[in-house]
Amino acid sequence: MDNTKTKKTRQIIILAAAMCSSVLWAANLPATRFILQFYSPYSLALFRFFVASVCLGIFAAAKKTPLPKKKDIPMLAVAGIIGVFLFTIFLNTGARTVYSGIASFIVNTSPVFVLIFARILLKETVKPACKIGILISFAGLVGMMVSQATEFSFNIGIFLLLLAAICYSLYTVISRGLLKTYTVFEVLTFSMILGTIGFVMFTPDLIRDFSGGFPWYTHLIVVIMGILPGALANLTWLYALSKAEKTAHVTVFLYLTPFLAALLGFLWLGETLSVWAFLGGAVIIGGMVITNTLGKR
Repeated sequence: MDNTKTKKTRQIIILAAAMCSSVLWAANLPATRFILQFYSPYSLALFRFFVASVCLGIFAAAKKTPLPKKKDIPMLAVAGIIGVFLFTIFLNTGARTVYSGIASFIVNTSPVFVLIFARILLKETVKPACKIGILISFAGLVGMMVSQATEFSFNIGIFLLLLAAICYSLYTVISRGLLKTYTVFEVLTFSMILGTIGFVMFTPDLIRDFSGGFPWYTHLIVVIMGILPGALANLTWLYALSKAEKTAHVTVFLYLTPFLAALLGFLWLGETLSVWAFLGGAVIIGGMVITNTLGKR
């Protein structure tokens, strides 16, 4: 009985961690679109991840976290370049021309790619019920996209956001492999710091934007973006990923993010949100329930 309770408690913690990441990443897109009125995509990336890297670095020093083994640095660097540098550049640049809800829809198609890469690289299998749940969630996302079809047009922003989705799915799979050797915190910290190094080339952009006379709260928002969506959300995500029985049980929570992003985009930026978006969100949640219940039997 105690073992059953412990297992249920552990499962609740895992799902709560995944939900935390989903909510914080949902808030990140409206925040990004707002800040892009003041910062360039590149200076925003440097500022945000510099803050995140400093926070994680200080915590790592306090914990006396050991440095990674030399043989693992190349893979950690690859994870950082793909999951931090390239993902953020594609996301920030693409988000300039696409509404928050739709941008989040495109980025969060990554679970589809995660399943493909996890099957190819990690040799994972996915139960039929789990596949059905993911397909239902994907159908809900399509409904949400159609509900905002007036904003959906063929432009470079959509292509860049799709590239961001592919980058993050690769980062997810690579991280799962690294978690066999390192802790969640170590993978997050090392990959983020290594990925952030790539943004240093945009220092002149950041200096120009930071001294541009923008309202003080714009800088504060970027700092918060670095701490919460930049550091904490990734930490809770990697924790959930490392503890989940299957990758798909966690990645399905990414399907909730577009619904929340569309809602926050409406409340914050006045982006259109119809009743069909809410219905799409209900379908998304239904798919999550199937994946996290029937998919485990």
